[in-house]
Amino acid sequence: MEHSPPPFFKRGPAPVVRLAFFASLSLALLVLDARFHYTEGVRSLFALVAYPLQRIATAPAELGRRLGDYFATQSALREENAQLRARMLEALRSAQHNEAAAAEGERLRRLIEAGKELKRRTIPAEVIYAGRDPYALSLIVDKGTQDGVAPGSPVVDAGGVVGQVTRVHPFSSEVTLITDKSQAVPVQVMRSGLRAIAFGGGSSGMLELRFMAPNAEIGDGDRLVTSGIDGTYPAGLPVATVVSVERDSAHAFAHVLCKPAGGVDRGRYVLVLAGQTRPPPDFGPTEPRKPRRGKPRSPHRSSNGARTR
Repeated sequence: MEHSPPPFFKRGPAPVVRLAFFASLSLALLVLDARFHYTEGVRSLFALVAYPLQRIATAPAELGRRLGDYFATQSALREENAQLRARMLEALRSAQHNEAAAAEGERLRRLIEAGKELKRRTIPAEVIYAGRDPYALSLIVDKGTQDGVAPGSPVVDAGGVVGQVTRVHPFSSEVTLITDKSQAVPVQVMRSGLRAIAFGGGSSGMLELRFMAPNAEIGDGDRLVTSGIDGTYPAGLPVATVVSVERDSAHAFAHVLCKPAGGVDRGRYVLVLAGQTRPPPDFGPTEPRKPRRGKPRSPHRSSNGARTR
């Protein structure tokens, strides 16, 4: 089969002539555009016509770029949120630590002031842990015989009486709380001066005033302090506040519940009162001496002549 060029290329000027013509026209347009800017309008018109085609042609690449930016932004935001959340938690922990330190400092200040008001030598101690015996309410503190702690020493804090030292080791001591059922503290009502005995209520964490007459002058809100008659606790130490008084004519005694003033279930620092005092021994009532029975001794004379028995 014979191939022949299209009729367009068979007619008209020769290809070399056409090439020279278009080349000259291109050079002329370049010169005119560079020197006189005649083709600005034409260029703007062509740019306006070609703009939609350019946007369509670049749409896939633009879409891919936008998707990449979106996912990159989401990843950056998640990382930034994680960092901000970690900083916020750290700030919260720091704030809580500062708040706890401020509260602890306030308790220590009050404890020091309470120690200055006492007339006895005090031994500051830190609570190590609570007693392991589930049937006894006690604390273990970090002071023992090496620090001058003796059995029976009262233990107080900034709020009031906490308990009494019941067992002493060289470097630690066991403090039985006043809420333990084995403890009894002589107290006095500040408002009326009424004396009573506060017994530990056990696991309830309260104190009980037993053997109180139904018409006793005591009521809700009354504050109880140590009376000092036992010689162990100095007089005037806060012990508890009355929270409930039940008077029933069917019972011989009133039922009085009190809330401890000291930190029996809170706080890290306490004061052990050294130099324990005890009441004088009770010898009981004296009886007249009975005369001796038997033969009376005969008088005899001394060397100087006087009679003696």
